[in-house]
Amino acid sequence: MNTRSDERGLGSRAPEFVRARRALHLSWQVGVFLVGLAVVVAGVIMLPLPGPGWLVIFGGMAIWATEFVWAQIALRWTKRKVTEAAQRALDPEVRRRNIALTVLGLLIAGALAAVYLWKFGAVPPWRIDHR
Repeated sequence: MNTRSDERGLGSRAPEFVRARRALHLSWQVGVFLVGLAVVVAGVIMLPLPGPGWLVIFGGMAIWATEFVWAQIALRWTKRKVTEAAQRALDPEVRRRNIALTVLGLLIAGALAAVYLWKFGAVPPWRIDHR
């Protein structure tokens, strides 16, 4: 599966005048690394908090991939795995299994909620002082 991005060579995407000057290219790479690092760290912080954590992490990886071969390879591998997972998820047999598991999970959650309501009533499990 050769896509247009796979045909592009690995390496720096910096403008030619930046790549032509070693010191400028090195500072460009440091800047790209720091910006990518800030975005990845923000994504990691968003993982347990509300926010699109994984999306931001992949955005940081895409920033790194503009300059670093290791990030380009990791991003290509990730894109390939996500595409494969999406194709598997569209398989009718897998969809039926996922729907059955979701219904089973909802039934179990409903049964647990019914047992809780039967045993304790509609009272929250934490104490709140009403003054």
